[in-house]
Amino acid sequence: MIEEMIEEIEEKQVQEENEEQEVYEEVPVEKDNFSHGDNVKQPDNMEAIVEGLLYIVGEDGAKVEQLALAIDKSLEDTRIILENIQEKYASELFGIELVAYGSIYKFISKKDVYPYAQELFGATKQNTLSQAALETLAIIAYKQPITRIEIEELRGVGAEVMLRKLLARNLIREAGRSEAVGRPILYEVTEEFMDSFKLYTLNELPDLPEYNREDDNDNLFE
Repeated sequence: MIEEMIEEIEEKQVQEENEEQEVYEEVPVEKDNFSHGDNVKQPDNMEAIVEGLLYIVGEDGAKVEQLALAIDKSLEDTRIILENIQEKYASELFGIELVAYGSIYKFISKKDVYPYAQELFGATKQNTLSQAALETLAIIAYKQPITRIEIEELRGVGAEVMLRKLLARNLIREAGRSEAVGRPILYEVTEEFMDSFKLYTLNELPDLPEYNREDDNDNLFE
């Protein structure tokens, strides 16, 4: 009698185990939402990503093409993102702004910050370009690419020393050679020039200044 009871209990246990196994197999396995690959969530705020990228590149800035490649967006979408960031930082709530000089986008401090920056760094009077340097730069900007001889003909004085100084300042650069006799070097302005004068294109340049050759010299700074 006892043996029959034990056998019946064992059969019942086996039956219950089989039923539990069937139920377990029917329960679907939940998808791991924290796994990598296709489940990685893309950031919703790409403006924040672009801001971070522009912060990383700092003074060097970045072109639209570079940013578009980095965030895997079209040029049009990237420009819209940049425009939104510019509009955001145009507010008086921020002390920096997003600018585009020479097709390079970067963050700079607003003009209202300058006096306080001078106090912070104990800045002295900044070096300013001399009249001779400005005239030479203007000629190159308007006539580029242009040779030294052509510059000297327009200014009426030698330009070799001034060109060396402007090259050292990275305001101009060599742009190949002319097909004229002797194949003289051609010069053009740089992105540093565009940045220094806050120009997006050369079309924004003012009229050429009138030259005052009496007090002309080869000093780069006043």
